[in-house]
Amino acid sequence: MTLLTSTRTTPTLTTARLVLRELTRADAPALFPAFANAALMRWWSRGPFDSEAELADWLAPVNGWDSGRSWAIAARADGPAIGRIVAIDRGDAISEVGYLLAAEHHGHGFAREALSALVEHLFRADAQRRIIADVDPDNAASNRLLEALGFTLEGRLREHWTTHIGRRDSYIWGLLAPEWLARS
Repeated sequence: MTLLTSTRTTPTLTTARLVLRELTRADAPALFPAFANAALMRWWSRGPFDSEAELADWLAPVNGWDSGRSWAIAARADGPAIGRIVAIDRGDAISEVGYLLAAEHHGHGFAREALSALVEHLFRADAQRRIIADVDPDNAASNRLLEALGFTLEGRLREHWTTHIGRRDSYIWGLLAPEWLARS
């Protein structure tokens, strides 16, 4: 699949408790403990990162990230990143979302709050028609979150990824703009 270059800016999104701001290379030190954590990275398509430099190169390449937009999740605009959320442009008004939150911030509803803000932005401001997520079937927390936000489990792709923990299936979740907009 060809990734399309995103020409959209990465606006700052604000919720009741969070600020989603453009992620930069300077966020790598704050995010490194999460992205180096084997338990948090278990369900990703790659294993934990070995250094802050490697993470910075992956999060915010020197020549830019041309396949989408990436936000740092923070408690305040000038605060350290506690997570990352991303929207990848898949063309035809479709975005794929992904997210990771530092373990010490789990269980407080931050992932739901951040993902809700991003979905709202993608549908209302960016006029996307569809949002998708690709999740390991054993990632129970992420699957519960998507279901709670109104995503529909559309299918299971068997042995879709070969990862650091072996061949893994993927659940494909989808949400259409009219479904989201009817809820709000």
